[in-house]
Amino acid sequence: MIVGVDEAGRGPLAGPVVAAAVVLCEEGIAGLDDSKKLSPKMRASLEEQIKAKCRWAVGLCSVEEIDRINILQATMLAMTRAVEALAITPALVMVDGNRLPKWSYRAQAVIGGDAIHPCISAASIIAKEHRDRLMVEADRQFPGYGWASNKGYGAATHMEALRRLGPTPLHRKSFAPVAQMILV
Repeated sequence: MIVGVDEAGRGPLAGPVVAAAVVLCEEGIAGLDDSKKLSPKMRASLEEQIKAKCRWAVGLCSVEEIDRINILQATMLAMTRAVEALAITPALVMVDGNRLPKWSYRAQAVIGGDAIHPCISAASIIAKEHRDRLMVEADRQFPGYGWASNKGYGAATHMEALRRLGPTPLHRKSFAPVAQMILV
């Protein structure tokens, strides 16, 4: 079994980092690509197909974990949680990027893998859709930051709200723009 792994949410100032692990179904899924290249409508359609036909799992690392262990280690932990949630022993794990968690099973880092390997593309879609939904819900809980549209990234509207409203419990206090607002 080959598992594709990707994450969403390393760069934002707020919210968890989310990783997904996917074992593609035998017949595959037509139209898979890097989630960032797909329209929201296409991503949603592909997510539905992946979840219906493939083995998949999601792993998260909370804002508190990100602040405690740093974003790189939190990303590796989220990936590990996603793979372990599959409850299988993979023959190979293919991860988008240039770094791998410390795993006992065989793994390969693939730069740009979400545009090359369909299993990583599928993981990219699951991770992005999952995290986007979390941030839309967070926008309802903490209105004013524009998270439904900026997903916690440092967009102008988010930065202005951060200056005006201050950080929320979902802000990553270890990230410089947020840490600077705390000091003000």
